[in-house]
Amino acid sequence: MSKQEKKPKAAVPPKIKVLLVDDHRVVREGLSAILETKEEIEIVGEAGDGSEAVEKSRALMPDVIIMDVSMPGMTGGEATRLIKREFPHIGIIALTMYEDQQHIFDLVRAGATGYLLKDSDSTEIVTAIRAMSRGESLIHPSVASKILTEFSLLAEGKGKKRSFLEHDLSEREITVLRLVADGKTNKEIANVLDLSEKTVKNHVRNIFHKLHVYDRTQAAILAIRKGIIDLEPNS
Repeated sequence: MSKQEKKPKAAVPPKIKVLLVDDHRVVREGLSAILETKEEIEIVGEAGDGSEAVEKSRALMPDVIIMDVSMPGMTGGEATRLIKREFPHIGIIALTMYEDQQHIFDLVRAGATGYLLKDSDSTEIVTAIRAMSRGESLIHPSVASKILTEFSLLAEGKGKKRSFLEHDLSEREITVLRLVADGKTNKEIANVLDLSEKTVKNHVRNIFHKLHVYDRTQAAILAIRKGIIDLEPNS
């Protein structure tokens, strides 16, 4: 290589644009302080309620929104529903507490694909944001159990038999789907099944395609409601 020739610079990946939504300023400031230390994350704005979250989403076009569940005025669930209707590609992480269980179910139906507890550590929050930016989901195991058990009970409630869905999922894909429903990440599934993360990711993508869904939560809920998998109430 001659002296005049220069090595091409490696492309710098775009930063993950994050919008913080919480009615408590101290929570927003705390999250901002944590996330601003990560080079790949950019805080593009903050909102103090659901209505402002919808407006800021339209103006700032974030990749990921961290959404407080319980807020005065427009709730996190209502804001999520409006945002996902206009911008289905935006990943929304619900930030919740145990006593917000009904709000969690509202957010599931609205389209949120990440669920974290307010006492989650910084590593969990950053991991969830990265997962959202890749089009994946991340659910805290405690929250996953509550969500999926509730939907399982709803599916069998009122004396109605569950409808069963015709599908062409392989046995391996059903096993992966069951672990997805348990709230496990691709890495955790890979460890359980002794597979590579790439193989697990391919299985998950095939599951989405075969079930005609777009995220892990939709896949898990559909699988439970349609009898593809069962979830033990205490799992």
